Amino acid sequence: MVFEDVAAADYDRFMGRFSVPLADVFATWAGVPDEGRMLDVGSGPGALTAVLAERRGASAVTATDPKPGFVAELALRVPGIDARVGPAEHLPFADDTFAGVYAELVVHFMTDAHAGIGEMVRVARPGAVVAACVWDFENARAPHSAFLTLASAETGRGRGAARPGTDRGDLARRLRDAGCRDVAEAELSVTAVFDDVDEWWGVHTLGVGSTAHTLDGLDDAAIGRIRAAARDRFGGGPVEITGTAWAARGLAA
Repeated sequence: MVFEDVAAADYDRFMGRFSVPLADVFATWAGVPDEGRMLDVGSGPGALTAVLAERRGASAVTATDPKPGFVAELALRVPGIDARVGPAEHLPFADDTFAGVYAELVVHFMTDAHAGIGEMVRVARPGAVVAACVWDFENARAPHSAFLTLASAETGRGRGAARPGTDRGDLARRLRDAGCRDVAEAELSVTAVFDDVDEWWGVHTLGVGSTAHTLDGLDDAAIGRIRAAARDRFGGGPVEITGTAWAARGLAA
């Protein structure tokens, strides 16, 4: 999996205000099994892990992430879970282990999404839920799409090649290709409010996730123009942002 080394606190500032409420919506939509262990793949500092533990108890939850710092923070935030360092593409579990396998906002960061989803299905018991969600970049509905759009107007850099899971139908297709049956797809939306445009701007300059290198190579004048465009768009008051994710779930065959 590919993700910049960032502190959990910076990730929380950048994405936590969206990933935490999305985790609750996602878990409800995907379904949480009444028994058996659950696996959170690419857990980060634990937005979805915490929801799963709240619903079934920490002893029923295992979580993996390739970043040791995230895993260490996760173990502190959700005591009692089985937290392990490891990539989605090589999950350290036997076949048919889990009653539910989930990946929130991580498929587009996998170095090999085909392998990663294949591993998710491999470790799921027959009939277990396998589910994933990723922000909708296709229609610029990710929480950070507004920032990317404003920057693109200055730089001329386009979206580039589509990343796994970010277009309608892609996650569902990947689950089917991995052998899942009864695959369903949905759009899940959450909204967060920033105090003002300065707070909104600041979280996009932390070097986290999909905006990490957006301003690289730009001089102060260019960055100033992008920031001025943001003020024109949002004004001086609170900034309300809605993020929409594609979600797909299926049953392991």
